[in-house]
Formats: sequence, C-alpha cells, structure tokens
Amino acid sequence: MAGHIQDRWYTTKPGPDGKPVKVKTDRYGTGLRYRARYIGPDGKEKSKGFPDRQRRLAEAWLAQTKADMERGQYIDPKASRTTFQQYAERWIAAQTSDIATRSAVESQLRLHAFPYIGSRPLGAFQPEHIRAWSRELEDAIPATSYRRVIFGSVSAVLTAAVDDRLIAKNPCRADSVRAPKPAPGRVRPWAAARVFAVRTALPERYQAMADLGAGCGLRQGEIFGLPVDEVGFGTGWLHVGYQVKFVRGKLLFAPPKGGKLRDVPLPEQVGDILKAHAKQFPPAEVTLPWLTPGGPLVTKRLLFTTGAGKVIRRNDFNSNTWKPALVAAGVLPKPERGQSPKSSREDGMHALRHFYASVLLDAGENIKALSQYLGHSDPGFTLRTYTHLMPSSESRTRKAVDEVYRAAAQKPHGPQTAQ
Repeated sequence: MAGHIQDRWYTTKPGPDGKPVKVKTDRYGTGLRYRARYIGPDGKEKSKGFPDRQRRLAEAWLAQTKADMERGQYIDPKASRTTFQQYAERWIAAQTSDIATRSAVESQLRLHAFPYIGSRPLGAFQPEHIRAWSRELEDAIPATSYRRVIFGSVSAVLTAAVDDRLIAKNPCRADSVRAPKPAPGRVRPWAAARVFAVRTALPERYQAMADLGAGCGLRQGEIFGLPVDEVGFGTGWLHVGYQVKFVRGKLLFAPPKGGKLRDVPLPEQVGDILKAHAKQFPPAEVTLPWLTPGGPLVTKRLLFTTGAGKVIRRNDFNSNTWKPALVAAGVLPKPERGQSPKSSREDGMHALRHFYASVLLDAGENIKALSQYLGHSDPGFTLRTYTHLMPSSESRTRKAVDEVYRAAAQKPHGPQTAQ
C-alpha cells in the first residue's frame, strides 16, 4: 500500500541556495493540519485528516490501515458512512426468503429500528448505541419474545455489514450488550376438556377447525387454506400443501411454513367430522394470488370460508370468533363492557397444535414422526419444544407393569390356570 502523511500547513520550495525550505501555505493555522493518504484496494486514493500536533496518530492510523489490508480486514471509510437504514433496505431487497418473512422483517425494522438508529452511519456504531436502542425497545414493546425477534433482525443486518466489510464487528454481539432474554416457561398443552369446550363455543361453521388443529396438528393458515380435495377421506391421509397468508395488505395462497409440504394421518373420527362439515357447509371456490401479491391467480375449493363464501382473514377471525369462544369456554375472563377480551398469545389457535403433540407423545409416538406431521424442518426443534411432555422412563415402567397386572387381574388364577 502506497501511503504518506501530507502537512497542509507547510510546503517545500527551493531556497535561494537551491536547498529545499519549508514555507507556510495559505492553509496555515486553519483546518486539519495532517492528511494521511493511501491507495485503497479499488485503486482509488483515500485520506483522513488529523489536527495539529497529531502527526504520530496519523502515522499510526496509516500503519493500521496497511496492516488491515494485509490481513484482509480493511474497511473502506467511505463505505462505512452508509447509514443503517440505507444498508438495511438493500439487505431486505436482496433476501431470498419468502415474501411474508421479508415483509415481517421490513415492518420490524421500519417501526422499531429506523426511527432510533436508522440515520446512524454503520462505521459510527458502538455497543453503547445498541444498548440505548435496546432500552428504548423495552419501553415500547412489553413482549420479550417480540423484542427478541426485532433484536435478531437488527443483528442480522449488522452481521451482513461485517461480511460486506462495511464494519469490523457487529455491536449487537459485544460482551456488554444483552439481547432480550427468551420468554420463560414451557409449552403447557390444553387439557382435552378445554379443547372440546372451545370447540363447542365456536360458531357451528367453524367448529371442525378445532378438530383439524387438535386432531391433525395443522396451523391456522393451513386450516384456512385447506382445499377439500386434499382431504383423503378414503385413504386416511390429509395432504398439507397450502396456507392463506396476509402480505402487504393482500391475502394470498402460499406453501406451508418453510415450504414443508407434508402428509398427515387423518383419524377416522376427524374424517367423519370433516365429511359432515362439508355436507352442511359446502366448500366454496376462492381465487387468490400465488406466493406474492402480484403472483398468478390460483383457485381452490376451500373447506372453510365465511358465510359469504370468502376467504377467512386471520385478524377478523381471531378478534370476532376465536377470542369470544375462549371467553365463552372460560379460558379468558369476560371483558368489561365496551372492551375487547385481553390478548393471550398462549391461547391462540396454536394451542391446538400443542395439544396434538402432547396426545401423540403420550401415546408413544416418536419425535421424528411428530416433527414430520407438524411440518417442522428440524426434529431437534420438535424435541426442544416438547421434550418435557415425553413420558419419562419411570412413567413408562409404571404404565407397563400396571397394564400387566390389570390384564392378569381379569383372568382366573386357579390350578387350571397354571396347567
């Protein structure tokens, strides 16, 4: 790397005797005196100014820049002046995840990061800025789980900036920075009595939804987007290949979460319920864009629609149908007059999936099969989520011995038995 220190207060000129002498320039006494200059990896000259009496700092900075280049850790000062928002917007546009995920991340950053740290240049970030922003986030968002998601999105942007050599380190990963802690507690599945109480409290048109969640483990969006021809009434299998999503103000069809198309065993009891439902509430054709708001139109005969034959909107259903059923079943307290039922994340429709998982584990189903039926991409995630629901060895021992004794108690024990 070619580099040198320029003294902008003095210049060298030939003296009367031909020897060089230092002469004050027009800049003398104003502005930054020293200018450290070098040629960057892109072949362009870079520079940084230093005040009077700081020539040694200029030399040290130049030496550090040279060392960074040799180690492959060089950061272009001009590039590091890019603001967090400018870089984050480019980062979001380049993501290849599904559009719903990109839209969610974009919303998180726009609402909860850009107003606080969006205008800060990447090269100016210090851990203290992340600590201050995290504190603001704590005041604005009570839910620890959501703060953790937002913090993760900001950290992902800054990690990408490190990879692109715009900053040297991710300040979110500094020892002095504490990410929001995971939400405490384990999954606590509903009892069967609660599941059936909520099912009964739902409008008759939507009661079979509870059976798909609790009896087949489908997610809410997968239930809303289930075509009747994907239900194998004769085969005993149900194919999960679609869900309804709400992206950028528009409803659309998309594959299940993570693109995990799957086949789920269809219990006979659930199959009979779905048959009766389809007879009483005939499936209706619904046309929506595929995958993106501007995607090609796809038409499906959905098992569940509104009374007007329209696709079900998640927010409308949760507010106007699901929560009132929770109140009627005694899951949530009755709200004061003129108020809505309180928010209860653990009592959303996802609770039906937890119930499904608990039933299968209690029956001895293995984690790999359960993970496949739930549509998880990693059986390890399923194990971490539900390991506390798996019967312990001592429970299995008691159950096995008890079953032997109960069977023996039902048979005669006279001499003829021994013979």
